[in-house]
Amino acid sequence: MQSFDIDKTDILKIKQALEGDEQELLLLVQDYHASEIAILFESIPLEAQKRIINLLPVDVASDVISEMSQEAHPAELLVDLEPEKRQEIVEELDYDDATDIISQMHKDDQHEILEDMDKEDAVHIRNLMTYAEDTAGGLMNTQVIKVDAEMTKKQAIDQIILQSEEIEEFYTIYVVDHFDVLKGIVSLKDIIKSKVSAKVSDLVNSEFVYVKADTDQEEVADLISQYNLTSIPVVDINMRLLGRVTFDDVIDVMEEENTEDILKFSGVSEDEELSGNWVDAVKSRLPWLVLNLGTAFLASSVIRYFEPTVTKIVVLAGYMTIIAGMGGNAATQALAVTIRRITLSDLTDHQAYRTVVKELTVGLINGAINGFIVCLFAYFYDDNLMLGMVIFIAMTGNLLIAGITGAGIPLILKRVGIDPAIASSIIITTFTDVFGFLLLLGLASKLLL
Repeated sequence: MQSFDIDKTDILKIKQALEGDEQELLLLVQDYHASEIAILFESIPLEAQKRIINLLPVDVASDVISEMSQEAHPAELLVDLEPEKRQEIVEELDYDDATDIISQMHKDDQHEILEDMDKEDAVHIRNLMTYAEDTAGGLMNTQVIKVDAEMTKKQAIDQIILQSEEIEEFYTIYVVDHFDVLKGIVSLKDIIKSKVSAKVSDLVNSEFVYVKADTDQEEVADLISQYNLTSIPVVDINMRLLGRVTFDDVIDVMEEENTEDILKFSGVSEDEELSGNWVDAVKSRLPWLVLNLGTAFLASSVIRYFEPTVTKIVVLAGYMTIIAGMGGNAATQALAVTIRRITLSDLTDHQAYRTVVKELTVGLINGAINGFIVCLFAYFYDDNLMLGMVIFIAMTGNLLIAGITGAGIPLILKRVGIDPAIASSIIITTFTDVFGFLLLLGLASKLLL
């Protein structure tokens, strides 16, 4: 299949084809991959989406709907289809994908779709809907390849062939006992290469990584990444096999978590949709801006306190912006590195201490170098060496504070159970603004007046 980069030209072609007959439209869309059609759906109205979905074969239509982002509202599209077409698509979906989409629907629509489905499929989806969506249970697919530990090589191969008819792809074979308790894993290669008389119990690897159904999705992603797994089994409290989470599910989780962290880091609520309207954006961002405004008043009060100093030495007003801006940038650098370290792994007390010391050292050195540069500027441009020394001390001190707060604040917030990505940036900006102005104007009041 030809590969496409989705752009305005492709969207225009689709819109033009929508004005023509069904055959012309089908010929155009069949050249696109399901994931590309899903992206195109974000730019065309619901009625146009329905028309295209109804033209596609069921397997392709189900792939398109499973590839649609949550913000594109695949549940809304599915509900709007004719019942027969809708049922065919839902039954073609993997259980985990079907559960994700059906969970977004109104209760009445959920009930109608599940009632129309094959009873066994409906039971699987209902069970998956009982788990929180951000846990291993909410991510897992209950379709797995499993064999009994007491099976012979031939029995195991027969079971694998039989079960694989219902599964599109599988990477690991799980070994269970008569009660479905997970005993380990075995590779298809080991089974094929083993002697005819071998039993599965002779081949099983009992050293394996697993997660409980209530394990947070971020921890699941970390484990799959850490151990380079293609999938990870999900078990209940009694070690009974419930399902598996595959690496493609984890890619979606990592993208979701990274987006969430970036939004939080920028003071934007995780509830704001990237493609949402301006009303939602205002509701999401305004509270954080109001909070930031409050901290800005705190920094402003410092300037008001030293108003006589600023009035007498007007040139300080220009250097205040430099001190505050440099402090904020340095703190943001330290904050970004620290939050990334926290995200990748929980830091021990010693690692946390070393992180703060490192950022303190970096802040001190960077502050001294930048302070010296501004000191020379003040000496040659303003012909005032003492002013330059005041700026040097203020710059060095503020970047030192930036390093300490940029590393220390997120670590403290993490320890007390607050997400460091949410509040850190506002707190450290307050610190660098307030202490930067205090150092500059306080020293100027004592040394220059």
